[in-house]
Amino acid sequence: MTSKYQATYLRSLADPENFWDEAAHSLHWHKKWERVMDDTRQPFYRWFPGGLFNTCYNAVDRHVENGRADQPALIYDSPVTQTIKTFSYRQLRDEVARFAGMLTSQGIAKGDRVIIYMPMVPEAVIAMLGCARIGAIHSVVFGGFAAPELAKRIDDAEPKMIVSASCGIEPNRVVEYKPLLDEAIRLAAHRPQRCIILQRPEARAALIPGRDVDWNEAMAGARPVDCLPVASTDPLYILYTSGSTGVPKGVVRDNGGHAVALAWSMRHVYGVDPGEVYWAASDIGWVVGHSYIVYGPLLHGCTTVLYEGKPVGTPDPGAFWRVISQHKVSTLFTAPTAFRAIKRDDPNGAHIHKYDRTGFRTLFLAGERCDPDTLHWAENHLGVPVIDHWWQTETGWAISANCIGIEKLPVKPGSATKPVPGYNVQVLDNHGKPVSDGNIGSIVIKLPLPPGSLPTMWNNDAGYKKYYLDPFPGYYLTGDAGYMDSDGYLWIMSRTDDIINVAGHRLSTGAMEEVLASHPDVAECAVIGAADELKGESPVGLIVLKAGVTRAHNVITQEVVQRVREKIGPVAAFKHAVVVKRLPKTRSGKVLRGTMRKIADGQPYQVPPTIDDPAILGEIAESFRTIGYPHKQD
Repeated sequence: MTSKYQATYLRSLADPENFWDEAAHSLHWHKKWERVMDDTRQPFYRWFPGGLFNTCYNAVDRHVENGRADQPALIYDSPVTQTIKTFSYRQLRDEVARFAGMLTSQGIAKGDRVIIYMPMVPEAVIAMLGCARIGAIHSVVFGGFAAPELAKRIDDAEPKMIVSASCGIEPNRVVEYKPLLDEAIRLAAHRPQRCIILQRPEARAALIPGRDVDWNEAMAGARPVDCLPVASTDPLYILYTSGSTGVPKGVVRDNGGHAVALAWSMRHVYGVDPGEVYWAASDIGWVVGHSYIVYGPLLHGCTTVLYEGKPVGTPDPGAFWRVISQHKVSTLFTAPTAFRAIKRDDPNGAHIHKYDRTGFRTLFLAGERCDPDTLHWAENHLGVPVIDHWWQTETGWAISANCIGIEKLPVKPGSATKPVPGYNVQVLDNHGKPVSDGNIGSIVIKLPLPPGSLPTMWNNDAGYKKYYLDPFPGYYLTGDAGYMDSDGYLWIMSRTDDIINVAGHRLSTGAMEEVLASHPDVAECAVIGAADELKGESPVGLIVLKAGVTRAHNVITQEVVQRVREKIGPVAAFKHAVVVKRLPKTRSGKVLRGTMRKIADGQPYQVPPTIDDPAILGEIAESFRTIGYPHKQD
């Protein structure tokens, strides 16, 4: 008998036009689409052409008009400033309408780009929605991002305006944004006409007369404006993801297809009802923040949480449970790295049990593969389903998940469960031929991609084809490697770059990391492939220990080496592991394996612009030296 999930999935592939036509009717269209999908310019596809739509209207005004005016839309919770502030849907609409009016008064119109370079404050969400209200295209850049990287994004997007703040606040320091912004504008060839600066009390920014305007002064005389219907296929935003060439890739998101996919996902992937409190503990600078702090929950009529804090250190590893308890969160979505940090500092989960979590139903994890040990730790201490799911900046929403709003499938720790309806996921070998169940290959998605996924890159159709479509014609290349098992479950093992070749054997670093993470003393870990004259590459493990572990490091490293030998076999040739204080990560929690590989090989490397703390790379180099890396060349 076909399961509910299977029936839904098969229908989405067999009849995508009727499937997404039905989904689109849950939203308000100023003019209905002429056709569901336009495939006349393959491999470029467009969803709901001919339709007129406004994303801000659907995310805010529609709820005010339909009985949710006094429901909380946004809860701002900032342990770093000791602030909690709630905006009802009516209050949010009024602020957004005024901000949109301010944009209009400053000469911003439909199609103009606005870069938003801000911390996790309500004004950042208001700015995003304000752009969407008038058809301006926003491009959010993570607050505090390095000036040269911000300059590249300024030159690619060519914004008329930049909206920023005087500073961001970390647990132990204030990061001044204005000097970074000024330097980025100095480095860029393109010059924005205006900068709107939100002055925060923790640091006041010096304003440049004629270019910079104080947020409060700009808003003081602003008159609210209505939503402007735009083409469904018009861009809503550009979000840059780091390119391997050093040139950032500008992922474009449209209006209509994006809203349809996100609204559908809130109910069917996350199992959330309108009116419930949904919390994505991420940052608006990343795709998770765009999709599931701002647009997804608001399109669905939920209450969303905007959290300016960390999983640990603001003030302790109980921070997440305090937010869940205080704001009655039903669903949390965060990265596995956040849970590894909590597990490291609170291995017995003592902080979890201090808080009433009544009503908390589900934990979703994404951003990096979740090792089974972390998943079990979360399940055991929280007593709720823990769902690992997989997606990318480019797709904007889940490719593979346990769609609990359709049917909760059995959890297989380490797997992202099954492809989400709309995504025809396949696993191919290097020649583009399907691999058999259980064999690792390149994970691809058969075109067309569903609504919500990138239609192209900003001003770069050729780059979109080159990076994503040309490697396997007729398919979108995810850049991830993994396999499908005999039950149809998808296993993401690593980026294709992280598959290592040991004496002719293609091995997944993810599988080895899974074994390391299962050691009772290990909080988190990474495995990289270091150059090896004899074998081509050999794996090296880096492990961070749980708080309170006092056993000798050499004993622990010997134990993890033995574990890999037992679980994966001698073929892995896993002989080297080293204890480190912390792993280098991006601010969104991804471990920088490629950079560590270059350090181990003694190759020159650039400090990634997204790195959380560059000092960690020096610590890693020192740790590698203790185990003989980089190897001396004869």
